[in-house]
Amino acid sequence: MDKLTVCLLNDSFPPTIDGVANATLNYARSIQKNHGRAIVATPWYPHVRDDYPFKVVRYASAAMTKKLGYRGGIPFDLRMQAYLARQNIDIIHTHCPFISTVVARILRYNTGAPIVFTYHTKFDVDIEKRVALNPVRSASLKLLLNNINACDEVWVVSKGAGENLKSLGYEGKYIVMENGVDFTRGRTDDAVLEQMRAEYGIRPEETVFLFVGRMMWYKGVRISIDGLAKAKKEGAQFKMFFVGDGADRAEVESYCREVGIAEDCIFTGAIQDREKLRSYFSLAELFLFPSTYDTNGIVVREAAACSCPAVLVRGSCAAEGITDGRNGLLIEENGDSMAEMIMKACADRNKLKEIGQNACEEIYLSWDDAVAKACERYQYVIKRYTRERRSSTLEQEMRELKAFFDQRRNEYARRYYRFGRQLIEGKLPPLPGRKPVIVKQEEKNLPKSGKESKK
Repeated sequence: MDKLTVCLLNDSFPPTIDGVANATLNYARSIQKNHGRAIVATPWYPHVRDDYPFKVVRYASAAMTKKLGYRGGIPFDLRMQAYLARQNIDIIHTHCPFISTVVARILRYNTGAPIVFTYHTKFDVDIEKRVALNPVRSASLKLLLNNINACDEVWVVSKGAGENLKSLGYEGKYIVMENGVDFTRGRTDDAVLEQMRAEYGIRPEETVFLFVGRMMWYKGVRISIDGLAKAKKEGAQFKMFFVGDGADRAEVESYCREVGIAEDCIFTGAIQDREKLRSYFSLAELFLFPSTYDTNGIVVREAAACSCPAVLVRGSCAAEGITDGRNGLLIEENGDSMAEMIMKACADRNKLKEIGQNACEEIYLSWDDAVAKACERYQYVIKRYTRERRSSTLEQEMRELKAFFDQRRNEYARRYYRFGRQLIEGKLPPLPGRKPVIVKQEEKNLPKSGKESKK
């Protein structure tokens, strides 16, 4: 396979932590390691040092509201565009349909490289949550669809994500390209886990539950809390870890106190150290992820890498590929169903280990494998785009030639028509370069002198 230079774009990137930022980071790492050269273009953040094996280009940005939780990029940064235009980019891969895709479209104009777009998130939910005015929502949705339609190929991370994209008004084609996991298969060392159990005071009879993600209500956190509260009243003993940060964290902590499980819950905040995060997945016996917002749920596969099974909402995108009772557990989207599953989990913890092992073997996908598949598709997109562009250029040339010959044909037709009329009417002009011969009648019979005769 040919080595590629891939420009990856996303509105979020470390120090911002979310699933799409994590995906962009791992795409870049795997491409740089195995498939060529990766360049990441993302908004500038203050006091950030990009110490990566690949190039990170930070372009101008502005501080957005705290509710958005990230900086907004300014796509018309001339220095950034000029630098990227000199990098011999083969393909552009954008992971966000807003500013990043505007940057991608300008870059395509400057380089001629095709654009691949990956749809990771249900942006209609994001727009509704973050934009108050309906006219602004409509404009945001229109920008989203215009940008997506402008891309040369569209990928989605699950079938459910594709259906959500169609529901927004997208009418084009897409293919499913799953995300991977940067954890290796296997649990953290038992000595580390025992140290963690002692640190948090986890008793042997307590079942350990876990949530990892942005602390937002639309992640299904309320369902988990309601289920835990009801299970506790029925005698369940547990420790619940919430790993992550977000705009709703204070409200989530307050709600835990309100329903009486605050002493059983531990809020760690965001964890950037991947090995440390892996230890939390390894410590947990069941991952609670009743989210219908997420389109793929990388965290579900991260849990599977550590043999930790997940509780998911039946029919959700995150539940694709999950068989209830074999490699995961499925519930209805309510607290009562979650409570019932928590009680079963506490009653049979050995069954959780069995399901977790099946998840590790059946739904785990490494980033290297996922990106290798993506790079294969990159090659196809580049060849198809080049072929289509050449075909388009040839068609344009043929149209121009046809227009030229049509013009000349019409011109010649007019000339021949004019010649015919002049011929019939006896009005033909003299041939070029020749003077008409005029013979005077009265000079015909005059005698010629000797000299004139000789001449």
